[in-house]
Amino acid sequence: MSAFSDAVDDLFADPNLAVTVLYQPVVGEGGLVKAMVRRPDQDVQFGDIAIHASIALFEIRVGEVSNPQAGDSITLGNEVFLVQGEPSRDAEQLIWRIDTRPGP
Repeated sequence: MSAFSDAVDDLFADPNLAVTVLYQPVVGEGGLVKAMVRRPDQDVQFGDIAIHASIALFEIRVGEVSNPQAGDSITLGNEVFLVQGEPSRDAEQLIWRIDTRPGP
């Protein structure tokens, strides 16, 4: 293990930073994983109209979710979020950064 990998494990073990979520892929079995969640507000421009949207960004270790894709769902408490777009990895290839939108 590298120092970066050890540091990432420590961050995800901290209950002040990470929460347990249910990750459910479109195909296959889901399961509980640790995630760090950010919920920044985002302004989306459509011509002269600006829409204020609340989004959720999840960071999940690559070792817990091997291939996230659009359409997968993440359940946080009573809220369901759908993965949108193409998830990306951090520079060390240890963490997925997953953009979501509110689900059904």
